[in-house]
Amino acid sequence: MKEDFGFPFGCVAAVAAVIVANLAGATGHPWYALVTLGAVVLVAARRSSFAAATGVAVVAWALDTGFVLGRLGELTFDAPAALGALVLASTLVTGRLTRAVSTAQSRVSTLQTRESTAPAREPALQVRQPTVRVREFAGRMLRVP
Repeated sequence: MKEDFGFPFGCVAAVAAVIVANLAGATGHPWYALVTLGAVVLVAARRSSFAAATGVAVVAWALDTGFVLGRLGELTFDAPAALGALVLASTLVTGRLTRAVSTAQSRVSTLQTRESTAPAREPALQVRQPTVRVREFAGRMLRVP
């Protein structure tokens, strides 16, 4: 997933996650929806920009509080909604931290790979080996009779 499409894909995935969670009985067990929505937010945080991932987390919270905790899409602002917001926010932070760590590790490994595969530098001044004729000439000229 490219960073440009993180928000639309995340919103579609969040809607699908709420539908699946509701089919599994999330209205009776709200944690079902938080687990599926948390997975969507985690993937969005790892694979898209910070703004897109934050938008996905807000939409996920609205879906959770509007269609799982509340009914008919009405947002509720009570303790379970606050807990859902806390879970989704911590999932967002966790996803961003794991992205930062994996990016730093890949940069270090790329740098090490470049250093180990870099060709050995040749000296700037090439020294030519003397040929046989030059040695013979030098040997005759240096002999003292």
